[in-house]
Amino acid sequence: MGTIALEGLEFFSYHGYYDEEQKIGNKYSVDIVVTADFAEAAQRDRLSATVNYEHLYQITKDVMQQPARLLEHVAHSIIQGIRQQYPGLASVEVSVSKFNPPIGGVCHRARITLNG
Repeated sequence: MGTIALEGLEFFSYHGYYDEEQKIGNKYSVDIVVTADFAEAAQRDRLSATVNYEHLYQITKDVMQQPARLLEHVAHSIIQGIRQQYPGLASVEVSVSKFNPPIGGVCHRARITLNG
């Protein structure tokens, strides 16, 4: 077993509970960690035997372009997309961060993490 991680994917998206957030948008960061058996890929040196980073990015980009109210929904949608493309994964972990969340005080970012 091993992991593949994409860290610090950045997007400008229109997510947020408040209508204003969905109008003005914000900067978001996404981290993805997938766990699977990569023995065949390691031995055969074949992209078809592993998880393609480009596919993970494209799935994430597609989800980030669809406005949502909650970061939990965004992370869940990314996990579903990854699971659809790669059903044999042992686990998928997705963290979504919103920079400068509207909490009434100083906060660099708010982050949620889901496992699926």
